[in-house]
Amino acid sequence: MDLRQMRYFLTVAEEGHFGRAAQRLNIVQPALSMQIKSLEEEIGGSLFLRTSRKVELTEAGRLFRREAGLAVAQAERAKTLVQRSLRGETGRVRIGFAGNAVFTGKLLADMRTFSAAYPQVELELREMGPQLQGQAIMAGEIDVGYCPEMGFDVDDQLSAERVGDWPMMIAMASDHPLAAQPFLTTGMIAAEPLVVYATEGAADAGQLAQLRQALGAEPNISHRVSSTLSVLILAAAGQGLAMVPATFEQVPLPGLLYKPLHDFNLRANMTILQRKQESTGAVLAWLALSRLDLVF
Repeated sequence: MDLRQMRYFLTVAEEGHFGRAAQRLNIVQPALSMQIKSLEEEIGGSLFLRTSRKVELTEAGRLFRREAGLAVAQAERAKTLVQRSLRGETGRVRIGFAGNAVFTGKLLADMRTFSAAYPQVELELREMGPQLQGQAIMAGEIDVGYCPEMGFDVDDQLSAERVGDWPMMIAMASDHPLAAQPFLTTGMIAAEPLVVYATEGAADAGQLAQLRQALGAEPNISHRVSSTLSVLILAAAGQGLAMVPATFEQVPLPGLLYKPLHDFNLRANMTILQRKQESTGAVLAWLALSRLDLVF
């Protein structure tokens, strides 16, 4: 038996008449009678008592009506839930993020927009470094990753899409000798100790090469840390200057100042890592909305 036969049976039971049931189902009466007869043969007994005027349920028919009603309702519920999931209306999106994704405001803006559009979808956050995000997506531990664009290679099954671009500023201790300056230049900071965000392998070498070219000198790196908040804390403690996206200015820390950086051609970029062959409805909905609010 199948769900169609169950629906036919339930309609006949509700109407108490094959002709009216056939009209309601938009099929011819002989076809309906054949389906009910096939169902009875499979079950091994009569479901209806037939007269010239009406049909009534047998005891077996009353039992089958209850169970068939539950089965059809459950099937409809399953179909509805799956359709909602495919449309991205239910489910879960697991998001990996580096600290700068929060301080730039991009991740928070995307979360607000998505939650307003898809309130039934659960959002799960995990803070992790850029390269770990790619590994976690491949392992099925997260669905998307927010990280700075640092030049590291990603797996062929992943793609990295730029979603934000900001000028750089200098974060420094409020009692730093350069704190009185209205703005800074590369010449003013070239010899200063720098606190930088550390990466690994070739990506780290590429980042240092870009910094060397932008400063026109070998960078004087005092600290290399993998936490965005640690970068700001060390700068506030006078351990060095930190180059950060201009949006970090909205992140106040005691003893920390932000200064515009002129004649500096490096910019802070934000990318979203994702699977190329993504098929989960909620994740696809997240990615679509994240592209509506690009920051360039």
